[in-house]
Amino acid sequence: MALAEQVFDFFIPSVSKMGIGAVKQLGDAAKFLGGTKALLVTDKGVAALGMADQIKQILEDAGITTLVYSDTEPNPTDVNVREGLIIYKENKCNMLVSLGGGSSHDCAKGIGIVACNDGDIRDFAGVDAVPNALPPFIAINTTAGTAAEMTRFAVITNTETHVKMIFATARITPTIAINDPVLMVGMPPALTASTGMDALTHAIEAYVAALANPVTDACAVAAIKLIVEYLPQAVANGDNMEARDKMAYAEYLAGMAFNNAGIGIVHAMAHQPGALLNKPHGVCNAILLPHGCAFNLIACPQRYADIAVLMGVNPEGLSSMEVAEKGVEAIRKLSVAVGIPAGLADIGVKESDIPLLADNAIKDICCLFNPRKITLDDLIRLYKEAM
Repeated sequence: MALAEQVFDFFIPSVSKMGIGAVKQLGDAAKFLGGTKALLVTDKGVAALGMADQIKQILEDAGITTLVYSDTEPNPTDVNVREGLIIYKENKCNMLVSLGGGSSHDCAKGIGIVACNDGDIRDFAGVDAVPNALPPFIAINTTAGTAAEMTRFAVITNTETHVKMIFATARITPTIAINDPVLMVGMPPALTASTGMDALTHAIEAYVAALANPVTDACAVAAIKLIVEYLPQAVANGDNMEARDKMAYAEYLAGMAFNNAGIGIVHAMAHQPGALLNKPHGVCNAILLPHGCAFNLIACPQRYADIAVLMGVNPEGLSSMEVAEKGVEAIRKLSVAVGIPAGLADIGVKESDIPLLADNAIKDICCLFNPRKITLDDLIRLYKEAM
């Protein structure tokens, strides 16, 4: 029987530098891209650790004048984008460098969007709604979770509606991504856990997503294996360089998977407490992940059984659904082991928030790629179960 015509795209940065010491190549990478004046986008926490000064010095030693915007919020906003844009334009910058986790990378993407396109950041939300590509852009990662340093997505909170705007286009993919585990050693255990569970969510949702293909499957499988083995070690001992290095690869592999296959109900739900209540994205994903998986089981039990085996479940003598159900419990156990809060109530979400959270979640673009159709009642029920 002939296969129906089907074409899959695969998006990644032009260059990715990975491994211990990769950040030392930043100066040469920036010169290669032809930039002469860079805006370094980061957050106050990273700046307080001295990392921003270190990166600025590397760039200036390479002859690149560097301005710093360090007020990026944990859930970056349209206000952050506008503030960064002022610095970029007033100083006639021609290159972007982001330093941090997903917040800094997404903020830099937002700044780049409005720097190269007339209008406000709110004008460009959606799929392929950015007409012009970003300026040369280097994303330097300090967490092992979001993969924003290598994806074609950005998430920016609209401060008027308190909804996360999603930007999806290859035009905002960083030109060069740098993942140096040395920069990740300073992450405290709680941040290591939440970002690691974020990466696991990416890998799992990509494996069951509507656009999954053999290439994204391979990336997701490799990521899950690494996370299951090395996330607990990285949480237990942040100085464990092998664990940090493996988690850096794991989050990048998970990024390759979801950047091309899509994500689903867990992210659609997790975006909303982040935007409305400013709750941490990785923690929201980790809390909601087993609930989203349990909801999706009937749509693709064998896929979830595959995930369960990767999580360490013995499938002998069990049906696919039974294995898949044990996989959900394995996810819960991993969350407990690395210290993830038990429910949304533990991070300040209230029952009274649920109707608005669900109403916003049903409109989230991530719902489109979920393997099971989603209703508003489903989301209300799942939020309640996750409390």
